[in-house]
Amino acid sequence: MAASDNPAPSKLLPDAIHHAVKPGAALLRLETTRSRTGLLDGAWWPRSRDVTTELPALITALTAHLGPITRVGLDASAWQDVPTRLVVDGQVVHLDADPVGDDTVLVTRGHNDHFALLVVPPGTTADAAREAMARAVRADNITQAAQILIATTPGPEDGAAQAAG
Repeated sequence: MAASDNPAPSKLLPDAIHHAVKPGAALLRLETTRSRTGLLDGAWWPRSRDVTTELPALITALTAHLGPITRVGLDASAWQDVPTRLVVDGQVVHLDADPVGDDTVLVTRGHNDHFALLVVPPGTTADAAREAMARAVRADNITQAAQILIATTPGPEDGAAQAAG
């Protein structure tokens, strides 16, 4: 069998991005047209569950690409002490405590332009986080955020097997 018969596995993201992604990073696939086909528009890997520490950097990054962010919907049960609003770079951003699930953040630009981001839990291994984020930003992704996290996060038996091996 020739080497060309066994193509190398395709990577979801370039190597440089894989090395750059670390806690606190956001990967975005920003499609601002009505014809968005994927379920998620991006992914975010916060360092902690302290929303007042983590969210301003995300909002600043999103504002640079999308314009002013007016609202962020998140599951208050997954975050510490969620205020009703934050002031980020002089702009008021309202926080909505929606039961969207701890795996998703909904970002609103203007009045009705919504973007859904996968939230990779703090403490996730770098490899699992990178894979989850890469899957979330694929334009053809039709997998819910929770399912992406389940598929990419090693279970306790995986960690035990690696430690024993």
